[in-house]
Amino acid sequence: MKITRVDRSNDNTPILSNDEIDKYAYDVLKDFQPDLLHEPGTVLFENFVEDYLGLKLLFKDIYTEKDKSPILGRTIFYDTSVKVFDREDKRVMCMPVRANTVIIDNYVLKEGREGMAMFTVVHEGAHYLLHSGVYSIKRTGQICCRRENVENPGGLPQTPEQWREHHANRFTSSFIMPDSTFIPFANDFLRGHGIFKRFITLGQDDDMDILVKDLLPERISEVYGVSKSAALIKLKKSGFISAGIGK
Repeated sequence: MKITRVDRSNDNTPILSNDEIDKYAYDVLKDFQPDLLHEPGTVLFENFVEDYLGLKLLFKDIYTEKDKSPILGRTIFYDTSVKVFDREDKRVMCMPVRANTVIIDNYVLKEGREGMAMFTVVHEGAHYLLHSGVYSIKRTGQICCRRENVENPGGLPQTPEQWREHHANRFTSSFIMPDSTFIPFANDFLRGHGIFKRFITLGQDDDMDILVKDLLPERISEVYGVSKSAALIKLKKSGFISAGIGK
């Protein structure tokens, strides 16, 4: 993607609309795994980062400072070192890391967190695609994504860092749940349950709430391999559920 607008006063953070990010995610998926633009399925997320982007993918116990939110992923742009917990020696150590490496915390590998693993890995790949121009000038040369940064619906971003996280989350959601299959899939599910309207307001009917907050996200999770929370966020942002109601 050729980024033409950046905020030079804030580390060259790209200025991107949601439509631009969605289009870019579509183009990348078309190049990487085009069948998923026509048939719902699961992205080969490790292959995306390692084979398509050419990055080294590591799974480690990433060290998190006391009283800080856990770190789920780091993307490294320059040779550096990263603090990890060595379970064998039971100590924190500084591990040398080469440029173009993505480190994912072992937390996401635990059973039941497969969707979080996918989202986190692609999220870090999105940073590499969209924000290399930022971290090539920042002293740290790496980005650190905490749990609240990943799959976070949030509100309107305010800071450059929040905008970058929004970019990565938007790309990831559009990449692993492309509108070309997601919207027809959700519509077909609802029609199969006798619902023919696109926009649903929560908190008005208990059965409807269960259907769109639990059953539909669970079905999306099974087909796309994402977490139920990511599926629910996508449903809200795609206009199926009124945002901020019935949480």
